[in-house]
Amino acid sequence: MDAATIRAHELAEAGRLPAFVYDLAALDEHAAAVRDALGDVELYYAAKANPDPELLRVLARHVDGVEVASGGELAHVLGVLPEVPIAFGGPGKTDAELAAALDAKVARLHVESPGELRRLIATGREADILLRVNLAVSLGDVALAMGGGATPFGMDPDDVAVCLDLLDQQGAVRLRGVHAHLASGLDAERMLQLNEQVLDYARSLGVTEINLGGGMAVSYADPDDRFDWAAYGKGLAGLRRSGETLRIEPGRSVSVYCGRYATQVIDVKRVHGRLFAVVAGGTHHIRTPATKGHSQPVIPGVPGEPITIGGQLCTPKDQLAENVPIALEPGKVVEFAMAGAYAWNISHHDFLMHPHPEFHYV
Repeated sequence: MDAATIRAHELAEAGRLPAFVYDLAALDEHAAAVRDALGDVELYYAAKANPDPELLRVLARHVDGVEVASGGELAHVLGVLPEVPIAFGGPGKTDAELAAALDAKVARLHVESPGELRRLIATGREADILLRVNLAVSLGDVALAMGGGATPFGMDPDDVAVCLDLLDQQGAVRLRGVHAHLASGLDAERMLQLNEQVLDYARSLGVTEINLGGGMAVSYADPDDRFDWAAYGKGLAGLRRSGETLRIEPGRSVSVYCGRYATQVIDVKRVHGRLFAVVAGGTHHIRTPATKGHSQPVIPGVPGEPITIGGQLCTPKDQLAENVPIALEPGKVVEFAMAGAYAWNISHHDFLMHPHPEFHYV
């Protein structure tokens, strides 16, 4: 057993499951490897993936800053890491959030539209901004498309031109460059192809600071199939021109591997010939499999007849993994891997008012 599994069984004996167990040493090692592969490219962590304070403290050793997308995230991150540089993004910033960002003197504001820029200029306050661009490029088969065509995210070149005119008419809001997060679920080769198109566009505007976003591929079907950070870093070094600042802001691909969701079997039954296990907790704790439509990876155990694992909710959507070849019985501990990103923080915590999980660190 590794440290996370040992902790999970200790918690089971104490009657304290379900729980998330985070391997901070593994996170530290992975983040260090990502940082090393990127060379001079700036690394910001997208807090939306997992804003757990202990994870943020580990990542602070390796990142150049943190990207947030709401006033709540801004306050939370600064409460944990008061000195960390912040990039504030998101498509629906309120006036109150813009004011909070300005009060906090965030390093960069990512402007999403001419309307947002007008509201920012109207404050009369100084700010350093990136214009979020949505380029009409072919994305191919991606997990999520935030750009490449008509979406609510960022601006097409026509609106970018409007923003450039607005910026020319004042001096407090300073254009530093562009931001482009076009898609998620890309391998290193495809990511570099998109990055090259973004860089070409940025250069046509005469800017030298380019935030290339995140979206690095993560495979829940094959946890060992990981994004090739070494190839990506080498590729970015080849694309970068002298005097340019390149920045990325990954989230899932940084933190997902350090987390497990540990729980216990309540019941095992066969219905119309199919074997099911019902475990404590469910998708109200870890919504990832319901959101992504996959089976959450299970830490291997004693082999057994394929069994489908669901939670305690009164909905067929509360399925964590399907046809897992593992022997389960009431009381057995089950550990779901890759629970370090978009898990607890995106889940509907209070549906049916079940207890919240605990959080532990090894």
